[in-house]
Amino acid sequence: MARPRTFDEERALDAAMHAFWVNGYEATSTQDLCEATGLGRSSIYNTFSSKRDLFRRALARYIDTMTTRQLTILDDQQRPAVERIRDLFARIIDDEIENRRNGHSLGCLTVNATVELAGQDPETDRMLERDLARRLASFRAVVAAGQRDGDITSGRDADSLARFLNAVIGGMRVSAQGGADRATLEAIAATAVDALTC
Repeated sequence: MARPRTFDEERALDAAMHAFWVNGYEATSTQDLCEATGLGRSSIYNTFSSKRDLFRRALARYIDTMTTRQLTILDDQQRPAVERIRDLFARIIDDEIENRRNGHSLGCLTVNATVELAGQDPETDRMLERDLARRLASFRAVVAAGQRDGDITSGRDADSLARFLNAVIGGMRVSAQGGADRATLEAIAATAVDALTC
């Protein structure tokens, strides 16, 4: 008879997610994962089968948590489009400021994974592509709504503006990792909103 697990798998997954978020995939060793989760090597491999499998599950958890939270802001159709976009930028900035160490933010695990692992693992690539498609669809919808309502006045098409907004957020994340402070991130966000409304 198999012995029951004596640990909280969800808590272990959260701890592993944070370790990958802080260090990246390659730089996170099995020993780092043992220390972060409080589990031994055998427990990690019996539960998650491999470091790559654990990373994919941690990335899926991050995507489910962070993307869902961000898209909830964008999908609130009771509010004007530009207000939703401003609120999303504010949430991104708050996340970056809250997740700092030594004056540098952790950035975004999906952005970090894209930079580190793009083209190296087809399954991870598919996860990141699905997440990107979901975010772009939400951006397109909010931009199109703003253009219909007149609060987004840019003559660019909704798809181009969706990709622009996604790139701005990625750039803000990387800037925060480089040490950009709140005022700098707020200025980037304000410039992006100006591009939509001028």
